Amino acid sequence: MVELREAVDIVAAVLYIVGVMRLRTPATARSGNLIAAVGMVLVLAVTWIGQPASNLLLIVIVAAAGAAVGIWAGRGVAVTAMPQMVALLNGMGGGAAALVALEQVLAATAGGAGAPVGLSLPAVFTVLCGAFSLGGSAIAFLKLQELMTGRPITFGGQHVVNALVLLVLAVAGVWAIALGTGAADGLVVAVAVGGALLGVLVVLPVGGADMPVIISLLNALTGLAVAISGFVLSSAVLIVAGALVGASGFILTQLMAKAMHRSIGNVLFAGFGGGSQGAAAGSAAEGTVHPTQADEVAMMLAYAQLVVIVPGSGLAVARAQQEVRELMDLLVARGVDVRFAIHPVAGRMPGHMNVILAEANVPYDRLYEMERINSDFPRADVALVIGANDVTNPAARNDPGSPIYGMPILDVDKAHTVVVCKRSMASGFAGVDNPLFTMDKTLMLFGDARATVLALIGQLKEMAA
Repeated sequence: MVELREAVDIVAAVLYIVGVMRLRTPATARSGNLIAAVGMVLVLAVTWIGQPASNLLLIVIVAAAGAAVGIWAGRGVAVTAMPQMVALLNGMGGGAAALVALEQVLAATAGGAGAPVGLSLPAVFTVLCGAFSLGGSAIAFLKLQELMTGRPITFGGQHVVNALVLLVLAVAGVWAIALGTGAADGLVVAVAVGGALLGVLVVLPVGGADMPVIISLLNALTGLAVAISGFVLSSAVLIVAGALVGASGFILTQLMAKAMHRSIGNVLFAGFGGGSQGAAAGSAAEGTVHPTQADEVAMMLAYAQLVVIVPGSGLAVARAQQEVRELMDLLVARGVDVRFAIHPVAGRMPGHMNVILAEANVPYDRLYEMERINSDFPRADVALVIGANDVTNPAARNDPGSPIYGMPILDVDKAHTVVVCKRSMASGFAGVDNPLFTMDKTLMLFGDARATVLALIGQLKEMAA
């Protein structure tokens, strides 16, 4: 049985690696998920086979219940709600790793026996990381689900409180490892509770503009917790899988922070996005707003040679991806070159816009990352911005006094004409006003994104009739 498990672990590890590699592009992401899932099924099957008969029925019942809930949630959740689903599932993974490590410590110290350092050290570390990810992910879920405000929640001395909590947890963890007996059980439980509390305290001051970065960071911490739990359970497949998730998560976190021209420390501790920084970027009210109507915009789109569509959170919230796909089809049928500009931090999680557009079957070859599309804006006849705000703000490039100065943006202001589909002149998640809205070349098409795109579709169909 041991030989079989080791062989399956190797096969599963290879499948995980191949699966992660195929997640690099939208075209192969679906097969990458399936390949990694096959590896997980193999590991679960071998784990079940190796269990005593008395435990097998309970394991099957619990696994079936979990699978049923997962299938129901996965099939029922809207693609636009995927960020909060990712946050929730990520927290579950961290919490599961913490519980497994906690159980191993309690079992090792049962009856007054001592837990060796080789077990207690990785177990305590797993409990802390996993609980932190659980608490932080819970707050991320509540913010993304709009069950609480998405703005930063801060209080006086917040960083001092966080530092003290972390110090207490470190002392309690070291003390528990040093004792290594049943007397340390309470300390390990305290580390679990305190870790979850610390996760809550750290994520509370994170604003909506930074949510893609924090989700990626929490995902990396969950991977780290799973990898360390592999040492607790002597499981090579957990070590490999957790290391893959942790390493890729940390790399993605750095890339996301770089895309915002900010450090990870600034994301965690700056409380950015509270809405007080708007004046620093220059209020949109300082210029003249140029409202427009759907018929005027439809005419410009119909006779354009190159149209660049910039999707953002407003498109996701309005669930307008199918309508945007139809708009693209109508324009392409007229001979218009239509491209989608994807900013790495657009939306509420890494790759959010790619997922939204893939769900609407927008061809992958029409999705252009920021580095590829920015050179196309100067020759674009129309840049159609649908629900995007901060990632198109020229203050990031032009205004040294702006809080987002230095953040790479989509150069929509270099297009011949800019059309912004937006409900109002309100600022985005970063709480910074966007001077793009009052430029002479910018037309504001106010209204819900889905209703606005439907109006454009109607006008284009009338022109084709």
